[in-house]
Amino acid sequence: MSTTTVIHSARLITRGERTDDGWVRFEGDRIAERGLGDGWRERVAPDAQVTDAAGRLLVPGFIDLHGHGGAGVAYDEGAEAIERGLSMHAAHGTTRAVLSLVTAPVDRLVDQLAVVAEASRRDPRVLGAHLEGPFLDHEFRGAHDPALLRRADAAAVQRLLAASDGALRQVTIAPEHPGALDAIDRFVEAGVRVAVGHTGADFDTALAAFQAGASILTHAFNGMRGIHHRAPGPVVAAMHADHVTLEIVNDGVHVHPDVVRLAFRGAPGRVALITDAMAAAGAADGRYDLGSLEVEVVDGVARLVEGGSIAGSTLTLDAALRRAVLECGIPLEEAVGALTVTPAAAIGRAHDLGRLDRGFAADAVLLGDDLAVEAVWGAGTRLS
Repeated sequence: MSTTTVIHSARLITRGERTDDGWVRFEGDRIAERGLGDGWRERVAPDAQVTDAAGRLLVPGFIDLHGHGGAGVAYDEGAEAIERGLSMHAAHGTTRAVLSLVTAPVDRLVDQLAVVAEASRRDPRVLGAHLEGPFLDHEFRGAHDPALLRRADAAAVQRLLAASDGALRQVTIAPEHPGALDAIDRFVEAGVRVAVGHTGADFDTALAAFQAGASILTHAFNGMRGIHHRAPGPVVAAMHADHVTLEIVNDGVHVHPDVVRLAFRGAPGRVALITDAMAAAGAADGRYDLGSLEVEVVDGVARLVEGGSIAGSTLTLDAALRRAVLECGIPLEEAVGALTVTPAAAIGRAHDLGRLDRGFAADAVLLGDDLAVEAVWGAGTRLS
């Protein structure tokens, strides 16, 4: 028998709209209804779980398209690490996540994809896997082991697709290298979202990749050429191609607040705030491993021990939301969309994730006036 949950007297924010004195009713893992005022009272049994939002904000659950771990562990460490990292991020409002894997040998990635595929079958929080390597550019590799980078040959692509058993959600590719466009075709044909990233591509090459079916820009502005007035680069190509979602790591380190604002203005409705979180998110400063590379985290900033490149973040999505609104000046409704409806659409889940509408997943986050997380529901279950 499914559990009935009602959250009432809330300021609802969904699909870019705000509704005062709203309520939602969950039946099991789906939203059964939403409305205004006291109408919820007629629709619940005495044993329903009822939460009085008392005028606080209720928004859809946050969706992280790109994160590597947290709570001291990386998702590529196995099933227990996945559970631990997801639980930490759930306390910060993330109810669904694509689990990102850093560059590794194909044999190792095959094993990791199988673990993620199994996790996605039993845990609704797991949306699938994101391969952030190994098909990246050497110069713009960031925190990826240069010895493990390789071309996207047909055999490797097929092995990775087969190992994922349909759970490969996203793959990052540098499109300027031989075989990249063929790989984009193959991944897109298999239903995988292709992202352009860790790339030396110019505007035309990036645009050609988007025209070939790539639809995401991996952590825009990072791991790629910047915007120059005569060489606009991948970011402007992504803004130009109106089907492309721009990922932004809004931690105050990866991208300046004014540049975050530029992205929202240049691609309205197409910015997805991500964490790119590594193991130190929700954990202490210190030494960590990111794939095969060693990372040192000081004051919450992760950098490679050798070379000093930024190595992911210690960000959580609630902090990204607060920074977007309070520091970058992004309207609250728009910032919430960048955590909900936009990432849902980016991975083909606009029909059931990212909105507080009937039939959608019963994922919701209750926020205080300071945008701090006060309660979280995922698939109809209270998570925090």
